This record gives sequence, structure tokens and C-alpha cells, in this order.
Amino acid sequence: MADLLRRLLSRRSVLVTGAAAATLPAAALGTVVTGNPPPAKAAGATRKVTIYAEALPGNLFGYGLAPGQATVPGPVLEMYEGDTLEVTLVNTTNQRLSIHPHGVDYSVDSDGSPLHNSFNNPGETRTYVWRSREMFAAAGRRFMPGSAGYWHYHDHAMGTDHGTGGLIRGLYGALIVRRRGDILPDRQFTVVFNDLTINNRVAPNAPQFEANLGQRVEWIAIGHGSQFHTFHLHAHRWADNRTGMLEGPTDPSQVVDNKDLNPGSSFGFQVLAGEGVGPGAWMYHCHIQSHSDTGMVGIFLVRNADGSMPAGAQEAIDKHHGHTHVAAQQAAHGATQPQFVAPPEVRGPDPDHQHVHGD
Repeated sequence: MADLLRRLLSRRSVLVTGAAAATLPAAALGTVVTGNPPPAKAAGATRKVTIYAEALPGNLFGYGLAPGQATVPGPVLEMYEGDTLEVTLVNTTNQRLSIHPHGVDYSVDSDGSPLHNSFNNPGETRTYVWRSREMFAAAGRRFMPGSAGYWHYHDHAMGTDHGTGGLIRGLYGALIVRRRGDILPDRQFTVVFNDLTINNRVAPNAPQFEANLGQRVEWIAIGHGSQFHTFHLHAHRWADNRTGMLEGPTDPSQVVDNKDLNPGSSFGFQVLAGEGVGPGAWMYHCHIQSHSDTGMVGIFLVRNADGSMPAGAQEAIDKHHGHTHVAAQQAAHGATQPQFVAPPEVRGPDPDHQHVHGD
């Protein structure tokens, strides 16, 4: 029973709603394990969250929801269109750093950039205010877009005025702005292609994500670094629009299973795990061949509907773990080494790390 609870907690998004969640005993957390956030409040609600920036083993840094909980990538931050998110960043490190968002509105003092002296000095606490808005009608029978989308946040001050040092070392995470009425997932995964790594790791230590057959899985894909990539998911496809789902039989959105994922870009989509193909160990990877040969490849394990291991899946995982990606890259490119690879002993976050909607 304890092992089952541990698996549920590690493989599903843990609902965090302010200080109340922190007071729950460990056994009670099983009652709030869910992929669904609380019901959307009225537009204009202000939510608050505290993020801790911390040094991690292997010369990495991460963001976390509590002291000692920093991960790479950081927690998924979510809000609804029309809401405001107040992010209080506590810098526990000896480095200058910040938190800079994409896709939302903010003033210059919440930009997170040294250009506006918007950063945290070592040991400093600072609050950043991010606002969102709904789509609205403009002149000429046009509509201005709202904030809904799959975005991201990252450091913009460590190492250089553009945060290059922080990005290289793991200071990044996903930011989702939802439209009221959006379908919510059962599982939620963040994949960051950062130079030649996935979440600052490479195969066979790249993140392995898991879901049960038929569960609704949300992927948030983010690009960082100085390399161009494509994101490919085996056996699954999605509509190339805001949600990954078609809105009707005449929706013109192209259906894809491979999409560019370049530095600073992000997208997200939802799929039903194993739909039409069944359970199994399915790869996700960069489709630039030299990058996948280097180790930019991981496993999406779709278990049977009851959570058991499908036939042949463990053998495929073992084969993946035994494949020498770096040797293949060396043979193809004259011993070229991958960049910014976290050492094997550095453990990344659980694939379903916490997401938060604030208080």
C-alpha cells in the first residue's frame, strides 16, 4: 500500500493551494493527488506563491516551492486569463538571479532583468507581479489575443545580463495561462531542450515519463540554450494550435507529431496516452539526428490501464538504458562531446513535479 501511494504521489501532479496544503499529513496527500486545479475563480483574482532559488548538486541551480525542494525544471506555475500572480522569489544562493516570464503582462520592475535593476541579489527576497488578460474586441472587427497559452519562466540575471549562466545551470520552468473552460489533464510533463540536454540530463538518464493507458497527458515543451531542435513524440500526435486539440470537424489546424523547439520558444498539447496504439515504451526525442545520437532522447512509458507494466516494455527500457548515445556521437563527429551534461549522480525532478496555482 505504501508503495502504491508513493507511486501515485510521484506520478501525478500534486495540488498545492497555499499554506493549507503544507499542513496536510503525508497520508492525507493521497486525497488531493489530482491533475485538476481548483475551479477557476472570477476573473481578476490575485494569487500568491513563494519560490525559492537554491543551489543543487552538480553545479546546478533550481526553483522550488519550499526550502530544500528546488528541482530542474522548476514547478509548473498556472493561472487563468484575467488573474494576477504575485511571485515572491527568495534567493538562497550566493549568485545574482531573477525570474522572468513569457506570455504575460508585467511592469519594468517585474521584468526580471538587470536592464531595469529587476533581480535578486544574493540572499535577497523580491516580489514579481505577473498579470494576464482575456481576448478583447478591437477596432476594425479585429480581436486582440489574451494571455492563454503554454509559456515559461527563467532566470535573466545570473552570469550575464541575459541570465545565460542561470539557464545553462537549470533555472527555468513552465508557466501555463488557461482559458476558463479548458480541459484539464490527468498527468503533466515538462520537457526542456536545453542545448544538448533534456532537463539538463542526457540518455540514459533523461527523464522517463509515465501514464496509464487512456489518461489525458499534458506536455509542456520549452527550448533554451544556443541549439536548434525539433520535438518528436512517438505514436502520438496533436493539433498545432493552443491546446493540441481540434475544436470541431472543420478546424483547419494541422495535426503534427514533430514540431520545432528552439531557444526561447514553448508550446503545449494534450494527448490520450496510448490512444490507437496501445501501451508500451514510446520514445520522445529531438529529431535532429546528431542530437538524438548524443542523448537527447527519453521514454514515455504508457502502462496498462490498471497501472501494470505492458509486455515488452521493461525490455525496451533496459535496451534504452544500455544504448551508448555518447559513443555514437563520438563515432559520427570525431569525439565531439555533448555540452552542459549534468553528472550521472545528479538526479533531476520527478517527471510529474508539483504545479501550483497560488493561494
